[in-house]
Amino acid sequence: MRLNEFLVINTNDFQDDYGQQSSWIEIFNASYGTVDIGGCYLSDDPANLKKYQIPGGDILTKIKPRQHVIFWADNQPFRGTFHVNFDLLGAKEIIFTKGDGKSIIDRIKIDPALKDSTMANISYGRVEDGIGSITGDGEGWAVLDRTSASTNNSMIDKTAKPQRMKEMDPYGWMMAALAMSVVFIALIILYFLFKQISKIYTRPDKEKGDSKEVVATPSAKAVPAAKGGKASEDEVYAAIVAALEMWKESNQLHDEESFVLTIVPTHSAWNDKHELLTKLPLMKK
Repeated sequence: MRLNEFLVINTNDFQDDYGQQSSWIEIFNASYGTVDIGGCYLSDDPANLKKYQIPGGDILTKIKPRQHVIFWADNQPFRGTFHVNFDLLGAKEIIFTKGDGKSIIDRIKIDPALKDSTMANISYGRVEDGIGSITGDGEGWAVLDRTSASTNNSMIDKTAKPQRMKEMDPYGWMMAALAMSVVFIALIILYFLFKQISKIYTRPDKEKGDSKEVVATPSAKAVPAAKGGKASEDEVYAAIVAALEMWKESNQLHDEESFVLTIVPTHSAWNDKHELLTKLPLMKK
């Protein structure tokens, strides 16, 4: 919490909830969390830091993040929580103290020049909200161009962004070109993205036999390879079947020819299942 701005002579400025114009003190919550200042103290006397205690239990003393609160220095505390028991015309400084009544949170000296009638309705505050000295030397403080109670001290008189944009681009050509550029760049990026995705999902599967050579087995050593030095499994099986068929028809064994498949038959009665079955007697006609 920071003392952020104050006004000593108020003749034509903000009015309090009673319709009166009095000196006021603005406190700013510079944090990003709600802070309850109930129980803290405000004073204009370094020898008496507990001069005015802010009442606790008032929901209005819970200051939201980056928000302001106004205390009226009208020396009429019976008017409510935000009316202190001193005024700024006779004060030399403003001191904001923690609930222990000893730890000073923030303080600022009051320049006697601010009490001159020529300084009526002219406030003194931080150039940037919450930024500046907390030791009373006035560093980061200045006489403001206009009072800004309960609002930001900076940018109060600056041109709004829409107005600045209108001055820079009165006909809207810059805004239109910027908007169209963003749209077309996004479309181009999406085009290349979906193109790459489609390539991944539409890539044809390679044939299983294209990338592997047939491994020679004892039964397929003599089978000639297909054109290109490779043979598919179907060709190997076809060659074996053809060799078996030729051997069955000729009933010959080949022992010498190296280019002919040689099969050494082995016969076991256990392999002939039909021999184990009961045979029907033959009927002679």
